[in-house]
Amino acid sequence: MNSFKKIFFGLALSVTMFGQAQNIKVDVNQSGEAFDHYWSKMVGAGRANEALRAGWLEQMEQVQENCGFEYVRFHGLFHDDMFPIIIEKGKTVYNWQYIDDVFDRLLDMNVKPFVELAFLPTSMAAKDSKTVFWWKANITPADDTFGKWHDLVEAFTQHCVDRYGIEEVLTWYFEVWNEPNLYPLFWDGTKSQYFEMYKQSAIAVKSVDKRLKVGGPSTSNFVPDERFAGEVTNDKVSEAVFAADDINALDWKGVWIEDFLEYCEKENLPVDFVSTHPYPTDYAFNPETGKGRGLTRYVNSLKLDLEWLNETISKSAFPNAEIHLTEWNTSPSSRDAMHDRLPSAAYIVKSNLDCIGLTNSLAFWTFTDIFEEKGGAASIFHGGFGMINYQGLVKPSYHAYRMLHQLGDQKIYNDDYLFVSKKSSDGKIVALAYNYPKEYENAVPAGSDKREKGTSKKLDFTLTGLKAGANFEIEILDKDHGNIHNHWEAMGKPEPPTREQIKMMKVYANTMKMDHAKADKNGVLKINQEITPWSVVLIKEIN
Repeated sequence: MNSFKKIFFGLALSVTMFGQAQNIKVDVNQSGEAFDHYWSKMVGAGRANEALRAGWLEQMEQVQENCGFEYVRFHGLFHDDMFPIIIEKGKTVYNWQYIDDVFDRLLDMNVKPFVELAFLPTSMAAKDSKTVFWWKANITPADDTFGKWHDLVEAFTQHCVDRYGIEEVLTWYFEVWNEPNLYPLFWDGTKSQYFEMYKQSAIAVKSVDKRLKVGGPSTSNFVPDERFAGEVTNDKVSEAVFAADDINALDWKGVWIEDFLEYCEKENLPVDFVSTHPYPTDYAFNPETGKGRGLTRYVNSLKLDLEWLNETISKSAFPNAEIHLTEWNTSPSSRDAMHDRLPSAAYIVKSNLDCIGLTNSLAFWTFTDIFEEKGGAASIFHGGFGMINYQGLVKPSYHAYRMLHQLGDQKIYNDDYLFVSKKSSDGKIVALAYNYPKEYENAVPAGSDKREKGTSKKLDFTLTGLKAGANFEIEILDKDHGNIHNHWEAMGKPEPPTREQIKMMKVYANTMKMDHAKADKNGVLKINQEITPWSVVLIKEIN
């Protein structure tokens, strides 16, 4: 009896420990339902200037190759450190050299820019402009900003077409600003001023070629109150959220979406796509303490938000607008310890599989911890957004996307913990199973609790219709495999690790638990095993 059969035999004797599960039978020759890998469409990054660094570029290449990301979105394209505007002898000169450097390198690795048009160059911001982040992005418009902004966007768009060709740039997306509803965090202006910013941006982009894609409003997480109903944020009206016994029972809606669509209809403006950021949180910049504590929604909140968004768009004047969710993670805090840990992987897999067909993209924020909104961090694991840390150590979130990317393009079975797919190109079967424990379904993972406890699941299914002797590889991400944070803790949390330690840690971070299985002579493969809490299992036909 080989080791793999021993594992299954032992597990089969332990069925009563985890409860009797009904065997699922899947005929692999049945017709599959086509689906898009929307999770691989786009990924986020910090700011444009960080893309000039060797480490950032190396990690971008890695996630493109192994996770399949087609686009990347980041802030600060027009920030002063990209020098888009240079004043020479009192005259404005557009300078695209830094932006060209970033775009050239991205396109060379088959990644397209999902262009976020932001922030304000100093020369067109208000003299006393407020700023955001340590790198001081200008967010306050002046009286003459919008005309200058139109000219900047038009010149930039024309330059992109001249440099890369219209057929290439027609595949890009131009998104106006980032989370302008968060006054005065990202936009020190009114809702009406943002709408004017959108208007001028859309007119500028379309003046180069009407086929180019523009959209917005790039607003933040859904809310259950009217704090964003006025021209600027009114946090006082959100006190009811803090008093609610169950925040999941509240009526959560997208921010500014309806007003934005109505404005664009009234002004006869194009909306090629609608963008927003459906983080499963509210006031969650500090998920463990402070104002955000306890305001994490339950695991199905993403699906509910996307259903609301689809219905809202379908009833608008722009029913064919694409949906691009240009930021998303377990929380919008770059110091949330859960970003480094195993539970985030199960959340990523479950959420993406649950929302197939509801969006064109869901951009994980972000692919790397080379990210400096709060400045540098003292620890190599500090709860940063990235699926790869600063030293190049991959986290469980990276493996979640790597596994999702390996799925086929035809769904042949799906339930609340098992997804079976087929590749239309060669008919090979790829299944993905996960355990999001029932004890935690009322809250998305957040904070410092590693949450590696919970009820195990019984994975019991049979594939029929395979080729006799078909070989399968089984890859398991769990608390002891591919979970680099736990390994780092066991090492004594070296700060910083030596060069040799980093090399060894990279090997550990990339090493999954591996097994193999083979279909019998009748083309039948039976899988019967435990999935421990928060684990993810990839079952892939390899010949």
